[in-house]
Amino acid sequence: MIVKARPKKVLVYLGIIAFSAVFLLPFLGSVNLFDSDEINYAESAREMILSGDYMTVQVDFKAFPEKPPLFFWLQALSMKLFGINEFAARFPNVVCGILSLVILYLLGSRIYSHRFGLLWILSYGAAILPFFYFKSGIIDPWFNLFTFLGISLFVLYLDPERGKNRLLNLVLSAVSLGLAVLTKGPVAVLIFLIGFIAFLIFKRFRLKSSLLHVVLFVVLLSVTGGSWYFYQLWLGNIDILHDFLEYHIRLFTSDPAFHNGFFGYHLVVLFLGVFPASVLALKSFTKKAEATERQRIYRQWMYILLWTVILLFSLVKTKLLHYSSLAYFPITFLAAWVWDKWIDRKLEIGGWQVTLIFLVALIHAAAAIIFPLITEHYDWLLERDFSFMNDYTREAIQRNVHWSGYEWLIGTFLILGVIVSSIQILRRNLNGLLVLHLVVLLFSTASIYTFTDRVEGYTQRAAIKFFQGLRGQDVYVKTLGYKSFAHLFYFDKQPTDEDDSLERLMGNDLEKDAYFVMKADKKEQYLQRYPSLEVLKEQDGYVFTVKRAGFKQE
Repeated sequence: MIVKARPKKVLVYLGIIAFSAVFLLPFLGSVNLFDSDEINYAESAREMILSGDYMTVQVDFKAFPEKPPLFFWLQALSMKLFGINEFAARFPNVVCGILSLVILYLLGSRIYSHRFGLLWILSYGAAILPFFYFKSGIIDPWFNLFTFLGISLFVLYLDPERGKNRLLNLVLSAVSLGLAVLTKGPVAVLIFLIGFIAFLIFKRFRLKSSLLHVVLFVVLLSVTGGSWYFYQLWLGNIDILHDFLEYHIRLFTSDPAFHNGFFGYHLVVLFLGVFPASVLALKSFTKKAEATERQRIYRQWMYILLWTVILLFSLVKTKLLHYSSLAYFPITFLAAWVWDKWIDRKLEIGGWQVTLIFLVALIHAAAAIIFPLITEHYDWLLERDFSFMNDYTREAIQRNVHWSGYEWLIGTFLILGVIVSSIQILRRNLNGLLVLHLVVLLFSTASIYTFTDRVEGYTQRAAIKFFQGLRGQDVYVKTLGYKSFAHLFYFDKQPTDEDDSLERLMGNDLEKDAYFVMKADKKEQYLQRYPSLEVLKEQDGYVFTVKRAGFKQE
């Protein structure tokens, strides 16, 4: 019996890998990296390769203390294999996506059943934001995977039914959480500790463990997660560690105007972005009993992890879309749990949930239909005095971005598909939820292939083409008035001892030309401040200028 089961499992894993690759690999490098996070991380990996210094994270060949190096090592390895380009920068997250789905199936099948494992990977793989992030070049998918895996293995360590594997699960949990720390920082430990304290409270501080196990866990976590930090201390790079800690403290205390948001920001993001799992998961808040203690403990931890992430990052002043992305795991678990119980007729999906499914789908469909219409007929926007319509935005929406006129079909497909699946769900057709997830998966795929290139065209393409056009020339390239990493990556800036600070470049004498790019809403301000700048052209909301070599200020 065991011999027959192994080939079946192998086929399942091969199927997951093939399914993931089909949806994640195509067109991975067809769009420029997005400023700022994608280009920021790719630039750090590029500079590791150019400088040969793989132990120091750099940007503009200066220490970049905000992140530890593990993700950049993965990107640098990818760039060694595929070259320094968009595909290589994003490929590590494709690998992460495949591993994530394999691990979800492995956990789901061991804790519940083979069917539950399949339902979990469908819930996760078909949700909109998780799918999108696996095709990106940002750091969070790997951080989330390591953190979630560390917590899951710790839960298995707590499982009284798996005595012979307890120590192995504890060791792997500590190592995985340590890798999360090496990926993004100590916030992984903070999330784990908050969850563990909450679990202890629920257990009334009754927990079977030993001092030896506690010491082993702490030592392994410290050695794995702290290895890079200890190395920096050994080198005497106290400033890097100080700046690193200061940055993470600032995330919780600062209130930047561009990244602020209301307290419930992440609740809205998760509800709309992890669709359809987010709606299905609402039904999981029930006192339905679990068949085993392992299932009860694991489900309890998923609730704890979900609310820990939501509350923690709701308190953080800086509000960014991906900060709450660790919650994708518990949300999709709870959705799979509902789906599994629904199939067994132990739980019903009510009309209110079907209505919510339709309404959320309508929001996504409306965005897919309205966005190309508004941007193609931008006169309507230009005639209105909206607060966000500054000079840069007005120029941006008039950019020469091609729309085929058939983009509305994507949104229409989603609505029709959701209507069909909703009718099947209400009739208790077991294929209803499967159809719903496949429709959303196809919608997400079509939206990424259709809209990502256009959005990039509206936001940054003119500037990136300008930087690429200067590649290989012996010139200076900088931005004025906005934060960007694009000029470093796409100009292919090389390491140099030259002082290219703004203060020196705006001095009276330069040995070579210096090019500056600013946005249209800052044009008058900077041209007045720096009269040495010569405007070359204005395009798509950007102003391209140069200060010629040998220019003398009058």
